[in-house]
Amino acid sequence: MRELPQGLTPPRNGDAFETDHHLSRRAVLSGAGALALLSAAGCSTSGGGLPALDLDNVTTGSIPIRPSISVDKNITSPGVMYAAMTDGGFNVPEVPYLKVKSEFRRQIVVDTTGEAPGTIVVHLQERMLYLVQPGGDAIRYGVGIGKDGFRWSGRANIQYGREWPTWTPPPEMIARKPELVKWQAGQPGGLTNPLGARALYIYQDGKDTGYRIHGSPEWWSIGQAMSSGCVRLINQDIIDLYSRVSKKNPVVVV
Repeated sequence: MRELPQGLTPPRNGDAFETDHHLSRRAVLSGAGALALLSAAGCSTSGGGLPALDLDNVTTGSIPIRPSISVDKNITSPGVMYAAMTDGGFNVPEVPYLKVKSEFRRQIVVDTTGEAPGTIVVHLQERMLYLVQPGGDAIRYGVGIGKDGFRWSGRANIQYGREWPTWTPPPEMIARKPELVKWQAGQPGGLTNPLGARALYIYQDGKDTGYRIHGSPEWWSIGQAMSSGCVRLINQDIIDLYSRVSKKNPVVVV
């Protein structure tokens, strides 16, 4: 049943709506007026009739709808995300984010990994880390990765994490860089520690892979392949990521 136009009172017995004759006459007058306006505005017509209308015949149902992106209070402007902060008694310096490519800054994106929520996916070629979220999106962080010969890939899990972790260089690294012998018993956590503000330790089948997802004071290394195999993030980003993961998160490195 056709709805009545707003403001129109239903007819009482003996009353009638405006007839089709009156409606048709009004439509003709409106069309004539529109044609006159088009002519005055210089719009061309075809064969002296009404101008051809460029109508969009695509139905709404055929237009693909992009998944919605969630809102997160910790994903905001770069000036806020990468501002100086105090954490664990350390004054983490501001990151000059304008010198970091925009794609490597923390942001929410549509998830394309196909992995379950809670999974950490590191894409070595892209230099990106994705934390898969419920609802079809992911939080993406730019990362630095290992140089050729020092990369690892596969499926594993986060076994545990540490805040402002101690870094202990492996013997083979000390052999390559004898100056690191002073840290053979471990370098205490701090602003110059290579593991940065946080570290997530990757285990596979219950065994330590030796690879870590960690922070770094060297923000300029993000997007580069220059580490000894670990995945490094800006300190502000690893602090954010660390706050979102729990024990045993799956890790996929591809």
